[in-house]
Amino acid sequence: MSSSRRSRSRETAVFALAVGALIIGVSLILLFYGANVLKAGNEILTGLYPPIAVTTQGAEVRNLYTVIFLIAVAIFLVVEGLIIWTVIRYRRKPGDVTLPPQTHGNNIAEFVWTVVPTIIVIFMFIVSWQTLNSVDVSSSSAQTKIRAVAGQFQWTFEYLDQTGTKVEYTEFQSLVAKGGGMYVPAGRTVQLQLFVSPKDVIHAFYVPQFLFKRDVVPGRTTSFDFTVDAADAGQTFRGQCAELCGTLHSTMLFDVKAVTAPEFDTWLAGKVAEANATPAPAPSGAVGETVHISASGIKYEQTDVSAKAGAPFQIEFENKDAGTPHNVSIHQGSPTGTEVFQGAIFNGVATKDYEVKALDAGTYSFVCTVHPTMIGTLTVK
Repeated sequence: MSSSRRSRSRETAVFALAVGALIIGVSLILLFYGANVLKAGNEILTGLYPPIAVTTQGAEVRNLYTVIFLIAVAIFLVVEGLIIWTVIRYRRKPGDVTLPPQTHGNNIAEFVWTVVPTIIVIFMFIVSWQTLNSVDVSSSSAQTKIRAVAGQFQWTFEYLDQTGTKVEYTEFQSLVAKGGGMYVPAGRTVQLQLFVSPKDVIHAFYVPQFLFKRDVVPGRTTSFDFTVDAADAGQTFRGQCAELCGTLHSTMLFDVKAVTAPEFDTWLAGKVAEANATPAPAPSGAVGETVHISASGIKYEQTDVSAKAGAPFQIEFENKDAGTPHNVSIHQGSPTGTEVFQGAIFNGVATKDYEVKALDAGTYSFVCTVHPTMIGTLTVK
């Protein structure tokens, strides 16, 4: 009997040495060919984790992920360890001609693998519920209130007063012109309301570094609070629609620009004053002919219009898409050429007149700043 045990011990030791030699050999080969094992290992571990959270609520989600991840790792190590130990300990050896004693039922084992998973699931439920209740809060006392309006295929950000009902300023996300997006004060609690027209489709608000995604359901307003860390002021975070919403789904991108609280207050006050300013009247006799352009179904109904060269003219732009922002911008030559005029963006259904200065003879393209697929040709002659 002792001889058999010594034989098994030697075989186990030989097997362990073989595995260790294999690991060392593979590592040496990778190093020989220039692979940085530590860097590769770090990249693998980093890939298993979500990005660093930039909001207070996102940090709680990341902490929850860490707890669940560690539980999963522990279970993996225990299970895989038992499998490896069983393979080594009970493998068939030369001379074994009979089956080992068979086990049929084990009350202790069955009790352990029933009770332990139950305790783990209950624990994960409790910590997940606590985190959900924390990150899903929407308080009326939030210092800044913004409504993000989704639509095929753009985002509009409305800055609200403290009651959360009156729109003080509207900011569009432009894919063509620079600027736009959602400005937020770092270090302050922001209440974000999500809305989409009942006639639209489901969208989703998702910022990877917020570690939070929320569906935007037609006709329903949902809201939640978030606080960008004060240390991240000056950073810009990319967001997107994370729900397949149509052919131009890939264009539904937006930026979240975090600035300091004083910078945000100054920016918003300037934008509100600019939006409320009364435009100066056009000089008498300065406007010549009128060119009519209308938009419907996220496209221009007129794709080929003309105007006289060397004389100012007026564009009467009718936006027929309810709740959808459009405008007319004129570009030299191609739709991506130099912009020579940009009309104000506004939601439909509405009509706005644009005063355009005199243009030289030539071919121009007019484009919607919000929807760059809306293109037409303006011939000046």
